[in-house]
Amino acid sequence: MKNVINVKHPLLEHLVTVLRDINTPPDRFRKTISQIGKTLFTEALREEKTKNKKVSTWVGEGYFPSLEEESYVFIPILRAGLPMLDGLLEIMPSAVSGFLAVKRNEETLESRVYYDRVPDLKGKTAVVLDPMVATGGSLNTALSIIKEKNPEKVISINIIGAPEGLENVSKSHPDVKIFIAQIDEKLNDKGFIIPGLGDAGDRAYNT
Repeated sequence: MKNVINVKHPLLEHLVTVLRDINTPPDRFRKTISQIGKTLFTEALREEKTKNKKVSTWVGEGYFPSLEEESYVFIPILRAGLPMLDGLLEIMPSAVSGFLAVKRNEETLESRVYYDRVPDLKGKTAVVLDPMVATGGSLNTALSIIKEKNPEKVISINIIGAPEGLENVSKSHPDVKIFIAQIDEKLNDKGFIIPGLGDAGDRAYNT
């Protein structure tokens, strides 16, 4: 899985543990997802190329390195990806947002899209935001739809994944770099990540 980057950092390990704790309340759960998303996105930008931008400083005009915020499109997978979107928009408030809702059939484990509000991505960098990669079905479906919109590049930001799901996505989309905080032990017979953290969407919004 050469395109899967497991970002190692003590702070990330600490924050993921906060998510695993069943006593973490929804407000802190959402904030922690947001913090992890920002940290992973920072790592994903490590090799991005900047362009010199003309700005007015206190000593006059000058050219300084800058990223084109408008060239990034943040695409959370509803619902659990929404707190990640909040975090990334704090870093890049001028970035564009799109939205995908993907539902997994808990019996067949097949995924289907029931909401698509992703703009045309030609010339853009699409940044997919999804905390959990279990079987990989939902992320695979989302990435396939996003690629149909002709992005220049696709990045996936994830928090926890199972080896089986990451292998699935890696094989299906080898051109997509996946930045993830932790790779867990396995999937159980119902397709849930072990040890995981439960249903991220339910826990984030107390549903």
